[in-house]
Amino acid sequence: MTQRAIDMLREQQSKVKERSAPWMVAEQLMDICRREPHSAELIARDLENPDMGIVQAEKKIKAFADAHKNSGFSCVTPWEAEEILREFYGLGSADTDDGDFPKILNLADFL
Repeated sequence: MTQRAIDMLREQQSKVKERSAPWMVAEQLMDICRREPHSAELIARDLENPDMGIVQAEKKIKAFADAHKNSGFSCVTPWEAEEILREFYGLGSADTDDGDFPKILNLADFL
């Protein structure tokens, strides 16, 4: 299912300008698919709906950026963008206990 979602994202990505905002949304969604196969299944199912494509997802991120302008400048952090995408596609919270993050070792525990 992961590969199917990635293929669907690449297909939509091929229809937008390279490195544009929707193109980058597809990149971020592919990263999520690779990390979380269960999310890939949900994304693939949603991508079958024309109202759930990468262009529509990017519009949600742009709306957030526009609502948070500061001195005429708007920006969305990668984490904020991922949270917006997770909400848009109904993915739930990020899996943070998957071994990708280093564990903190407290040397005081050994004393």
